[in-house]
Formats: sequence, C-alpha cells, structure tokens
Amino acid sequence: MISVKHLKGIHVDHHKNTAGSAIVPMPVPDKVYIPMVQHIGAPNQPTVSVGDHVKVGQLIGDNEAPVCAPVHASVSGDVVAIEKFMTQMGRVDTNIVIQTDGKQEIAETVVPPTVTTKQEFLKAVRASGLVGLGGAAFPTHIKYNPRNPEDVDTLIINGAECEPYITVDHMTMLAHAKEIVEGTYNTLKFLSIQKGIIAIEGNKPDAIALFKDLTKDIPEIEVFELRLVYPQGAERVIIFETTGRHLIAGKLPADVGVIVSNVNSILKLQQYLDTGMPLVTKSLTVDGNLIAQPKNVEVPIGTKIREVIDFCGGTTGTPKKILFGGPMMGRAMPDTDLAILKGNNAILVFDEAFGTMNPETACINCGRCVRGCPMNLMPTVLAKAWDRKDLETLKEYDALSCMECGCCSYSCPARIQLSYKIKLAKGMVTDDLKAQAAKAKAQAEGGKN
Repeated sequence: MISVKHLKGIHVDHHKNTAGSAIVPMPVPDKVYIPMVQHIGAPNQPTVSVGDHVKVGQLIGDNEAPVCAPVHASVSGDVVAIEKFMTQMGRVDTNIVIQTDGKQEIAETVVPPTVTTKQEFLKAVRASGLVGLGGAAFPTHIKYNPRNPEDVDTLIINGAECEPYITVDHMTMLAHAKEIVEGTYNTLKFLSIQKGIIAIEGNKPDAIALFKDLTKDIPEIEVFELRLVYPQGAERVIIFETTGRHLIAGKLPADVGVIVSNVNSILKLQQYLDTGMPLVTKSLTVDGNLIAQPKNVEVPIGTKIREVIDFCGGTTGTPKKILFGGPMMGRAMPDTDLAILKGNNAILVFDEAFGTMNPETACINCGRCVRGCPMNLMPTVLAKAWDRKDLETLKEYDALSCMECGCCSYSCPARIQLSYKIKLAKGMVTDDLKAQAAKAKAQAEGGKN
C-alpha cells in the first residue's frame, strides 16, 4: 500500500471559458430521441407505443432487472416512432422518438414522493431515474444500497470538476447550493451515514465560501478544498484526498466505507424529493474553439447535439473533433446527430489544428508519465507490452489499475497515446480473466458429472 499524503497528478490548462456563465434553459426541440439505455446495466423496455401522447415526467421505459434506471419523457407530445439506431453509448439501442407539442404539460404522476424510511428513500431514488451524472451513469439506487451498508460512514459530494473547459458543476453549485446541502443532509439521514464531505477544487473559491457558510451549523457536513491537481475528481483520487483511504481496482467505494455522488446528482435527487419531477433535463457546458457562443445550458434529454450547438450560435468553422465530456477523458463522437443522455456534462467542438494529434516520436525515457500517474503505474512499460501483446507483463505491471485519466498521454513529449494503449491492454487482460473463469467453471461442472 502506498504511504503518501497525496496521490500524484498533473497541472493542466483549465480553459474555463464559461466560468461565470449562468445555466440557461434551451428551447424545446421539435423532436427528442430518447434511448432506452442511458446507464450501466440492463436495457429498459418501452412502456409506451407509437401514437401515444406523453407528458413531461411520464415513465416511457423501465425494466425489473436489478441494475437498471427508468427513463421518462423530457417533453410533452406524441410518440411517433420506436426505432433502433446507434447511440453515443456505442451500441444500437431502442429509441423512443417524441414529436413535441410545445406545451410542456406535466404528467399527473409527477408528485413529491412520501419518504420517511430508508426503503422509501431508495424507492424514490430509483423512481427518479437518477444515474451518476459525473459521467459514469451507474444507477444511483444501486450505489446507495451497497451490500455492506453498516460499513459505510462517509458520503462524498464530488464538486471537483477538474476537467478543462467544463464549468457546469461550478455554476450548479452557485445557483443551487441550498438544495445541494439539503440533498446531502437527507441522503446522510436516510442512509444512516455519519459524515458528509462536499469536496470542491480550489479554483472555485466562491463555491467553497458559499458552502462553508451554509454548513457552518451542520456538524455532519464538511466542506473540503481539493488541490489544483488533475484528476482530483476521479473517484479513487477524491476518496484518498478526502479520507486517506485507498480504493484499489476492482473494488467499490463502499468497500472502503464511502459513497461518492456528483453535485448534480445530489441536486436532481433533492429536486425529485421536493417536486416529484424525475431526471428529464441535463445541464452541460458547450465550448471549444469552434463554438460561437460558449454557454452552460439545460437541455431536454434526447435533444440532438446539433440543436444544442445551434442554440450556442453554431460553429465558426468546420469541426474536426466533437467530444462528449472533457478533453482528458471525454469520448469523441462521429457526428452531431446523436442525442443528449443523462450522463453528459459537456459538448466540446474543436477545429483541425486543435483536434489533430501530432505524430508520435520515439520514447525518450523522460519519466514524465510515471511522475504524473495517480496510480503509480509505469505507462511506458504497459504501452510497450500492449504493442507486443505481452499479456503476462500487462498483468505483472497491473494494467487494470489504470483509471484512463489521460495524465500519461498529456505529459508525454513524444505524443505517444499511452492512455489509449493501456485502455486496449485492459480489455485484453479482462478478456483473458473471463476466459480463465469460464474454463475453470467448465472444468468444475465437468468434474461434477
């Protein structure tokens, strides 16, 4: 086990161009395209049919599978199609297409839930459709109901927002601080967790001061100022920085007594408790050197990317790269026809100069990737092992502990795509472990016959 005060990391250019830009609502689009899979887990099945009229907040997709989060209509209008096509999750999924009527009528089912017990609280969390809004999209009701609840003593509210460009969490904290504190307190109460930590990176002094003032008489909640070192918002890093506990690869935060929630997640939860409105909109930053009017916007889930970009004045040139998320860990999108999902926190659009990677040159063994890696890995060793498909070396040097934070690639003067290679290497190791497990199972079952 590493014995250090802080995990390593790197200093990145922040490019917080939308800092101070309040979140503005986007007009309702003509159509929304709502996928049945917006979370880690089982796909939903449509609960509506073509021709049905739906209202805002109405349930349109669900599944009784344990790991699943229901989906709701983000607009009022008519279901005009239920089709399968590619989504930004990288798979072909069922999508419910709704032609909006412009009325935004609220469904009769949207009423505040009755919550007086832990079970009622967990039921409400599931009914809200909430998933992790920091990007992971793991169903929140599963996260809040770990197999070892008696061992969980700390709730961490992640307000780091350490990725460059993205400011929507910062603006959310300033606009909805009281609701976030209330949501934190309620989660502590209903889950019987002793301590809450609202962790905010140090480049947001106004948010830190605001939350310290709001919690000064709430001893259960601490406001923690995170260092200005990327990636403070990564789950394993923020747990160590705030509690000193090490979360190793393959384990869940609850295994070290912690639950981590994004600030937007805790806000949406509190808003559901107050109003009964499930998760139907998503706040995100729209930026990049081709966006004419960078903004923080609130968007109906299912809105196409191009309509969000148009709302921000369109582009000033031909896009080379479009990212969902930040430039360090975001995913590149093939076009602007994909729809906004629950887990999106940014759309970044870049031109040819910014979006084209420089050619790789030879590794000079400078060690910058090693010095920056929060998990104390050796990225060059892992990348070279991937190049030669050396499975044993990938296991020996613990490829599965990589968080894919991008620190190594960012630091590399040779522009070697270390993080991407290690991501592929992790897939190779995982496939081998699955094959070994399947072989062992087959042998065990064969021995019983």
